[in-house]
Amino acid sequence: MSDTPTPETPAPKKLQSPLVLWSIAIVAGVGIYFGLVYLVEVFTHESTDDAFIAGHVISLAPRVAGQVTDVKVLDNQLVNSNELLVAIDPADYDIALAQKQATADAQEASYRTMIAAGELMRLKVTTAGAAVRKAKADEAAAEAAAVRAKADFVRATELRHQNTISQSEFDAAKAASTQAEADWKSALESSAESVAKVDEANQALAAALAQTATVQAQWREAQTNTAEARLNLTYTKIVAPAAGRITRKAVETGDYVQTGQQLLSIVPMEVWVVANFKESQLKNMQPGQPVSVAIDALGGRIFAAHVDSIQAGSGAQFSLLPPENATGNFVKVIQRVPVKIVFDEPLPADKVIGPGLSVTPDVQTSKFVMPAWALALIAGIIAGPTALGFLLLGNRKTAAK
Repeated sequence: MSDTPTPETPAPKKLQSPLVLWSIAIVAGVGIYFGLVYLVEVFTHESTDDAFIAGHVISLAPRVAGQVTDVKVLDNQLVNSNELLVAIDPADYDIALAQKQATADAQEASYRTMIAAGELMRLKVTTAGAAVRKAKADEAAAEAAAVRAKADFVRATELRHQNTISQSEFDAAKAASTQAEADWKSALESSAESVAKVDEANQALAAALAQTATVQAQWREAQTNTAEARLNLTYTKIVAPAAGRITRKAVETGDYVQTGQQLLSIVPMEVWVVANFKESQLKNMQPGQPVSVAIDALGGRIFAAHVDSIQAGSGAQFSLLPPENATGNFVKVIQRVPVKIVFDEPLPADKVIGPGLSVTPDVQTSKFVMPAWALALIAGIIAGPTALGFLLLGNRKTAAK
């Protein structure tokens, strides 16, 4: 046995440093915090990356044909509502308007002439009516005179038989009766002629009124043609129906364009999100729920929004060729349903955000909300014992060695 002393084996160091404890606690707290955030997100939110910016796209086409004399806009230019975009040569439409206006003026003059003629016919009818009334009065007077003269002649005849009156007086009474009878017949003929003139005047008035109606219809047609020509003249200037950005510009100065030919499109500033959620994600989703929308084109910047509406049917059902599951072998496929999401805050004016850009919406489908400070507090409470447990376990393993 050797007398050389053997060195004692040093005892293992225990992990009791406060710095180590705090380091473990911080790492554990951060991990627990993000784990809690993930769990809360899973149970209270629904998200999808199958979502895109959507918006109205207004396609502009001319309503009249002609040669383009000026194009006022460029690709992707921001324009205001009613701003002039394209001008078409108005010469042909100016001439057409002048022709239509001249025709309308002529028709108006004819119409006014026919109105005057109708008024004249009405006056003639009134005059003829007055003549009839006068003729009737004359007829009645002649009849009364004839009756009286005949009565006088009858008395003169009796008196002559009695030799009470002379032959000359008898002849005078006879002549007076004959004259009165002739005057009555003349009055009857005049009355009949006056009635005939009234009928003639009424027929002339009816013809004038019918002709006036025809001329009035022609005048209205001329007025309509003039309005159409004036409207076509205004169509030579194509203006922006809404504010937005110019896209798909396909017109240049000098082009001859046809009616209905697409020249350019305008994308208005108002946009929204169409998110295609799985049908299994719609259980608790409803309009009005808050949404956080991350826009890829802005580096994932998040904007506040809300669920506006949910489409009544899957996207596949409204596609060009909807699936027909009643034939062939059926394989269940989880369908996606478009959900319209509207922004609650304005998008950056200096950035171009248009239809088709990718976004990631995150819909809060539960009213349960746990603030970040509460999650941090819970993580801190759990992190302390967790760090201490790791420390004790580490010391026990060290001591076992």
